[in-house]
Amino acid sequence: MTRSAHIRPGLLLAACSALSLSACASLPGIGAPETPPAAPEAPAQPSYVRDVHSYARPEIAAVTHVDLNLNADFQAKTLAGTATLNVRAAEGANEVILDVRNMDIRAVRVDGRPVQHRLGQSDAILGRPLHIPLPGGGTHRVEVDYATRPDAAALQWLSPSQTAGGQHPFLFSQGQAILTRTWVPTQDSPGIRQTYTARITVPAELRAVMSAEMLTPEGEPAPGGRKAYRFRMDNPIPPYLMAIAVGDIAFQPLGPRTGVYTEPSRLAEAAHEFADLERMVEVAEGIYGPYRWGRYDLLILPPSFPFGGMENPRLTFATPTIVAGDRSLVSLVAHELAHSWSGNLVTNAVWDDFWLNEGFTTYFENRIMEAMYGRERALMLQSLGWRDLHETIADTPEADERLQLELAGRDPDEGMSDIAYEKGAAFLRHIESVVGRENFDRWMRSYFDRRAFQPITTAGFVADIRENLIRGNQDWERRIGFDAWIHQPGVPAFAQVPQSGAFAAVDAQAQAFAAGGPASAVTWSNWSTQERQHFLGALPQQLTAAQLADLDRTLGLSQAGNSEVRFAWLQIAVRNRYEPALPSLEQFLTSQGRRKFIAPLFQSLMNQGDWGQPIARRIYAQARPGYHSVTTGTVDGIVGWTG
Repeated sequence: MTRSAHIRPGLLLAACSALSLSACASLPGIGAPETPPAAPEAPAQPSYVRDVHSYARPEIAAVTHVDLNLNADFQAKTLAGTATLNVRAAEGANEVILDVRNMDIRAVRVDGRPVQHRLGQSDAILGRPLHIPLPGGGTHRVEVDYATRPDAAALQWLSPSQTAGGQHPFLFSQGQAILTRTWVPTQDSPGIRQTYTARITVPAELRAVMSAEMLTPEGEPAPGGRKAYRFRMDNPIPPYLMAIAVGDIAFQPLGPRTGVYTEPSRLAEAAHEFADLERMVEVAEGIYGPYRWGRYDLLILPPSFPFGGMENPRLTFATPTIVAGDRSLVSLVAHELAHSWSGNLVTNAVWDDFWLNEGFTTYFENRIMEAMYGRERALMLQSLGWRDLHETIADTPEADERLQLELAGRDPDEGMSDIAYEKGAAFLRHIESVVGRENFDRWMRSYFDRRAFQPITTAGFVADIRENLIRGNQDWERRIGFDAWIHQPGVPAFAQVPQSGAFAAVDAQAQAFAAGGPASAVTWSNWSTQERQHFLGALPQQLTAAQLADLDRTLGLSQAGNSEVRFAWLQIAVRNRYEPALPSLEQFLTSQGRRKFIAPLFQSLMNQGDWGQPIARRIYAQARPGYHSVTTGTVDGIVGWTG
């Protein structure tokens, strides 16, 4: 997942219509089901870490496979049907415990026989434990008949008016961190990996896609004039990576194993934006080894998607705010692709170790960007991330500035900050600087190979790098400073600060403008998006009305089509109470729901007291119905929403 999660305190019918049926059938992922890459067998007796965010006791009985047979009802806003689970139970086991939240459980069967299930006490964060009796050890087949509720936190049901086409409804899921339990009854812990299959029935005019191999790209006839789509994920994944979307979805291939899905009216611009996708996969493989998931496709969702991107295997979900028209925001795609190794392949066992997903991925993302676009662009991205990290540290309690967190009793979403992303990446860059890139890359590649399809803890990471990289080198051990990075707040004093030569020239222009120079002297048109972001971030906190008007008029900031640049400008405008920017602010906040942008802007408005708070509450009342629950769950608290 991208830093879109960061809060301060990722169809085929249209494509085939232009091709012959035989040509369409020959496209990877469109014709006959592919042969999936071989996955390593799971250990006979996996070692599970206690997860305080799950009721599951996998050491007693663990879910190993989920088979879904669900009907998508857009009128009722429910997914209803059966989840059939393969459960591996230890000798003497008398029950399996699943995680569910805000879900209607209708009936349960074990090995074909009805059983009396029991729901435990509800917790606002964790939901409820679903206790299902088992007849003893061995492998059992557990069938759960259930239905989601219209307000299931993982699911957003969009009306036609909330889509680009305006003709059909849309559904998408967002499972991370612990929201899969609101649409799939399973053991919802990142350390309990599961394979899955699915049959999803939808209205005939819509198409279903999932984070899995598509077995029936054109659907199968289903009762009531509907269609059914079948999917298969043979590699074991953590449950938060189960994902679904249903809507008027078109597809365009971008390479032999890559393509883009989105609403038909947005397909051409999306295909243009991500034209380098196939090469990006090849570059990533050249750094850290084979891509093991078959295809890598993107799904560009409607604008209410709460994150920049979500690394669902085989099918990254992404926000339309990254479609800038000039391919300037593709680092987000590099990030989600990198998750195919760090996060999806090797996964944090518990959410306290979230940095193992995101720090590794942010480091790998930057290596991909360096290989594709050069060292200077990579340094600019590092520098922007470094600034974001220190802004986050300034607003974060010391206990949450550590890489290894303590999230017991809290929503794990609270750990999804730039500490995990940017401090984690800086730590890995530091290790690289100590041991040398060649040595570090050799270890990293072996790490992904040896631990493929397994969870890991921070302690496991430290033990692995000591055994397989440091190997008793006391100088390396001392210079790396594991404790200072992992267990201490802030950033160690010996950390290297990324330096971008391009930003030095930008700083000079920011200083000249702050001293009274005109905006016309700024070489804006020659700059990359990253240089523009840095310029705006380098300006003084307080600017005069004349300076704000000059910037806005000369650089066209309130009308900027690049979401990152516009966001940075709107933060300046709110901080300085620049009212001419309010129409742009309102349009920005009501036209998309990416939490990275939404939450900080509402926080900035609320910080402006009697001027900003009425504006915040008025806009939020208008915008809130179009936001995903992930976004409202954060912003409700910021604006004091009571409904």
